[in-house]
Amino acid sequence: MQNLTPTAARMKAIRDKKAAMTPVRRKKKAENQKKHRDNPEMNGKDYDHKDAKFKSTKANRGNDGQGTKKEGKASNY
Repeated sequence: MQNLTPTAARMKAIRDKKAAMTPVRRKKKAENQKKHRDNPEMNGKDYDHKDAKFKSTKANRGNDGQGTKKEGKASNY
């Protein structure tokens, strides 16, 4: 958890909401929800859009061990 001032926390919430509502993120969210409806046994796992499979939350972070700085801005959508 981040220790942000109230002002910084509000600004971050605005930035996060704006990022979550982009067309790419909305499409990924919809795809994720559909995959979870179709595969209820995968509860507790995250859908990796790049590898097109379910992974543990831990394995789905950090660009498969490469870190996020090298990930780039490319999109599958």
